[in-house]
Amino acid sequence: MPELGLEKHVVDSKAYENSVRRYRDAAIVLPTFAQLEEPTRIPEKILTALKTVDPDAPHPLNLFRVHWYNDAGRKNRINIPGYLVLPSALTGVEAPIVVALGERFPMIETHKVLAAFGCLAPRIITGQFDPEVHRAVWPSTGNYCRGGVAISRIMGCRGVAVLPEGMSRERFQWLESWVNDSEDIIRTPGTESNVKEIYDRCAELKRDPKNIIFNQFREFGNHLAHYLCTGTAMERIFERMRQEDPDLTLRAFVSATGSAGTIGAGDFLKDRFGSLTVAVEALECPTMLYNGFGEHNVQGIGDKHIPLIHNVMNTDVVTAVSERSTDALNVLFNTDTGRKYLMDRRDVPAGLVNHLPSFGLSSICNVVAAIKTARYFEMTEKDVVLTLATDGADLYETELEKTLTSTFAGGFDAVVAGEIFGQHVLGAATDHFLELSWRDRQRIFNLGYFTWVEQQGVTSEEFTHRKSQDYWRGLRSLLPVWDEMIKRFNHESGAMNAYE
Repeated sequence: MPELGLEKHVVDSKAYENSVRRYRDAAIVLPTFAQLEEPTRIPEKILTALKTVDPDAPHPLNLFRVHWYNDAGRKNRINIPGYLVLPSALTGVEAPIVVALGERFPMIETHKVLAAFGCLAPRIITGQFDPEVHRAVWPSTGNYCRGGVAISRIMGCRGVAVLPEGMSRERFQWLESWVNDSEDIIRTPGTESNVKEIYDRCAELKRDPKNIIFNQFREFGNHLAHYLCTGTAMERIFERMRQEDPDLTLRAFVSATGSAGTIGAGDFLKDRFGSLTVAVEALECPTMLYNGFGEHNVQGIGDKHIPLIHNVMNTDVVTAVSERSTDALNVLFNTDTGRKYLMDRRDVPAGLVNHLPSFGLSSICNVVAAIKTARYFEMTEKDVVLTLATDGADLYETELEKTLTSTFAGGFDAVVAGEIFGQHVLGAATDHFLELSWRDRQRIFNLGYFTWVEQQGVTSEEFTHRKSQDYWRGLRSLLPVWDEMIKRFNHESGAMNAYE
């Protein structure tokens, strides 16, 4: 199906030529996926020009920062992606939990710009998206639509964000500063769990042929970008750790499913190290665990369905984390009282405590799920659990205030901080945790039928093919094809000449 984004050739020469002309005029050069996987491959003249570009500016050169290798200031490149190693003092388990920092990506301070690029770039180079005609519609529960708007703008396209009206105020403030027209922010009913309402609005928008829907839950460019770029970044982090301790083993990669793009890195790591892939969801909406439904505030996780791009049959574990944990730990990690407790009573190093604002709500969810994983499998200090912080706490300041006002209206002191740590860290038990048998995988896989075949028009054959790992391995052959097409596109646009 054309909407799955799997084309290997130009399907509309006029649209392609319009893009070439626009990119020439605007000096927009596209990075290859190989360059985003390994930024040392980026041409030196691009790197030189990039030195004067603000990482938060709507500048096309920021496309060459859409990778994991930015330093804390997000301006310079480093050899190993930024990460934190969480010690037993903070996690209560022996296994080191290692968290890659997504806040170092440009423009939106989350890795969702990588997913957006992975979806839009193939459409440009195959002539499926004409920036002179089309609008790029980005349905999301938050960060992906911000990434889509950012990538659209610096790639010379018009981007439209579709997201629930109940998401954090900080998300909307960012969008309001980036779109050219307030009509390009479309609010749908509900909050994090209301993905169906987003789909319904996109179905209305799709009636206008000028609107191209980049549905992250079915865009295989999302999966492939994370498989290659995020997977390689996680590998680099682990290999750096293993240089210091050769006896370490990569036991698991933990990721909240969301659109199921990021969890594609688990396929990469399993290929390299045989690690487990752990999928995480909100306990208040346990779709994979219990075929359940509900509402929750773990912002960054869309649910009530199984994404088309989730390689369910290659997933080993499903677990759930409650919003009560993420909301409470957000307070513990991001208040003076909470941080003082961690340093004074739990002996967590001050340097690490000062980095806890790098964890937003879904990031905390990943950490708690990693703790549960280490505890369930009785992992030792030689067993590494990799996960990532999608975004930082600055996107959830209003949520922090809500929790302080409601849950901790009686006051937040050291005693309450200790109760939070005891309940949500030391008490992160192995309940709501399922090692997937073959039948479990089949059950979860089959759940996707009702969304994708019955509601969203995917053919039964295309849906069923995804059960085989040969299908997923075959997808990866697209990446070098797209890279060659990107090189040809850049050559024809001549945009690189602007940076001589």
